[in-house]
Amino acid sequence: MNAKECIKTRRSIRQFKDEPVAREVLESIVETARFAPSWKNTQTPRYIVVESRPLIEKVAAEGVLGYDWNAGIIKGCAALVVLTSVGKRCGYERDGSFSTSKGDRWEMFDAGCAAEAFCLAAHDAGVASVIMGIFDDKKVAELVSVPENETVSALIAIGYSAAEETPAPRRKEVAELLSFR
Repeated sequence: MNAKECIKTRRSIRQFKDEPVAREVLESIVETARFAPSWKNTQTPRYIVVESRPLIEKVAAEGVLGYDWNAGIIKGCAALVVLTSVGKRCGYERDGSFSTSKGDRWEMFDAGCAAEAFCLAAHDAGVASVIMGIFDDKKVAELVSVPENETVSALIAIGYSAAEETPAPRRKEVAELLSFR
């Protein structure tokens, strides 16, 4: 599949088959996703794949701030990817000062690039995904033993889609999105 087709056909999938995703497939996805751009090529995103059913259940029960919708998605996924970011690198100069007015928020920009690169690579490999942002980052970090120098940026539920053909939701027209000066 070419890049344009991959971008246009990827969907956020929330229903998964009861079928594991092989570690070799996950390694291949991360091998591709690692090429996502990052601040000064700091390459701060990290991927923790949670395959343990008891741990997935625990994250669903304790890590999503009582948001039942996300809890249900997590309980049904084949694996949960905890996307983390190594701290104090994105947006910083070597002396510890910030390079831009965005301060440390640049870290989330890099995490967003990494998350979408991961999901596109997964889609290309036939693996469905959905990026989730409603979670208790400190609780999730504790549950999955995130290293101290990393923070949780996103949760990505993955697996093989149990959904029927998923049409694209309505998109705004280019004229509404694009302007020239």
